[in-house]
Amino acid sequence: MTTQPLITTPFTAASTADDVLAGADLTGVRAIVTGAASGIGAETARALAAAGAEVTLAVRNTAAATAGPRSRVARLDLADPQSVRRFAQEWTGPLHLLVNNAGIVTGGPAYTAAGWELQFATNHLGHFALTTRLHAALARGAAERGEARIVAVSSTAHMRAGIDFADLHFTRRAYDPQLAYAQSKTANSLFAVEATRRWAADGIYANAVNPGGVATGLQRNFTTAQKESLAAAEAAGIFTYKTVEQGAATSVVAAVAPQFAHTGGHYLDDAQEAYTVPDDAELADHPHGVKHWALDPATAERLWTVSADLTGD
Repeated sequence: MTTQPLITTPFTAASTADDVLAGADLTGVRAIVTGAASGIGAETARALAAAGAEVTLAVRNTAAATAGPRSRVARLDLADPQSVRRFAQEWTGPLHLLVNNAGIVTGGPAYTAAGWELQFATNHLGHFALTTRLHAALARGAAERGEARIVAVSSTAHMRAGIDFADLHFTRRAYDPQLAYAQSKTANSLFAVEATRRWAADGIYANAVNPGGVATGLQRNFTTAQKESLAAAEAAGIFTYKTVEQGAATSVVAAVAPQFAHTGGHYLDDAQEAYTVPDDAELADHPHGVKHWALDPATAERLWTVSADLTGD
C-alpha cells in the first residue's frame, strides 16, 4: 500500500486571504458563505468578492451583515430546518463554491425544537441539510467550470472527541459543551470525506479546514472553564492567535487554490494538508494534525446515513 504525499501550498500560518487571492480572477464564480456577518466568515466573503466572485452572505441576523460590491445578504438559520429548506428552495442557478463557515459554541445544555443538541444541529446537521439540498446547484456549477468546491470549517477541537453514535445529543451522558463542540467539528471533517466520495463523479469536491485560533464572536458564550481551557492551550503553545485575515486564509486556500482542484476529503491546517495522527494522540503533541476518526471513510458513511435520517435529506 502506497501513501500519497500530503498536499502543500506556498502559503503559511501568516498568510492572509488576500495573499491567497493575489492575482486571482473569480469573475463568474457564484459563492455562498454561511456565518458571514462577522469574523472569519465576513472576511472570507469580502476577500472572495474582492477577487470578483458573486457572494451570498448566508446569515441568521441579516441586520448584522454588510453587503459590499458583488455580494448580497440572505437569511439562514442553520438550527431551523424550515429556514434551511427555504434558503435552498430560493436559490436559483448554478453554485460554484459553498463555504460552510457558520458555527456556534454553547456554555451549557442547549437543544433545538427537534431535541437535537444545538452545536451538533447547527454546526453539522444544518450544513448537511443545506449542502445536500444544494447538490443540484453545485452539480450545475461543476458542469460550467469543471468543478465545484465545498469548504467545511472544522477546528483543532475535533481532536477532543469522535462521533458518539449511541448518544449524539447528550441525552444519556452528562452534558459537556466542549465535547459537544468537538463532536460537531469532527462531523464537519467527516462530511467532507463522504461528500467527496458520493459527489466527485459530479465534479463536486469537499475539504475541511482548521482556521486556527482567532478571537471572534464564537467565544462570546464561553464559560469560565472554557476560557481557562483556551488560555491554558495558548500558554502551552498549542496555538498562537491569528488575525481574522489570517484565519480566513485556509478557507480560501481550500476554496480556490489549484493544489486542491479535483480532490477532496482532506483536512487543511495553516494552508497545508494536515498529517493524520492516531485517535489516542495528544493535542498538545500534534496541534497541526488531524485524528484518524475525523477522516475515517466508514465513520463518514455512517454519519451521512444517520444525518440523512435525522434531517430527511
